[in-house]
Amino acid sequence: MNKSISSQLLILFLFIQIISALPAGWSFISDPSGGIIGISTDLLHDSPFSDYLIPGLLLFIVLGLFPIVVLYGLIKKRPFKLAEKINLYPNQHWSWTLAFYFGIILVIWINVQLIFLKKFFIFQFIYSMLGVVLIILTHVPSTIRDYESVG
Repeated sequence: MNKSISSQLLILFLFIQIISALPAGWSFISDPSGGIIGISTDLLHDSPFSDYLIPGLLLFIVLGLFPIVVLYGLIKKRPFKLAEKINLYPNQHWSWTLAFYFGIILVIWINVQLIFLKKFFIFQFIYSMLGVVLIILTHVPSTIRDYESVG
């Protein structure tokens, strides 16, 4: 089945998120000091973290690996019992619901960064808007139709 333009954009933007989160998360895991990408731990002064290991793990897993599962579901539309358990929209395929959840997670992630870092970077705006776009794209009528559950 051909997917609508809105569904194709949803898939594209999730892919962009994945290819940016995985290397960034991995760099923080590999070097929790942030030196590998030129970020000082001084930014973490008002956060509960002394280095970037935990934020890097969260970035890698929640914002990198989790959307891979969502992306796979959006493309293949296969059943996934575990994901169905957290699908609050039983008329929609689990991947649609998790894409919606992911948009919310991304916006929350950026807002938590703003609270803890007390500093604004243009990438925070870009990724916050990406989260909003993902939320909007999941609610475009053509995307909803593309991911309606059958029976």
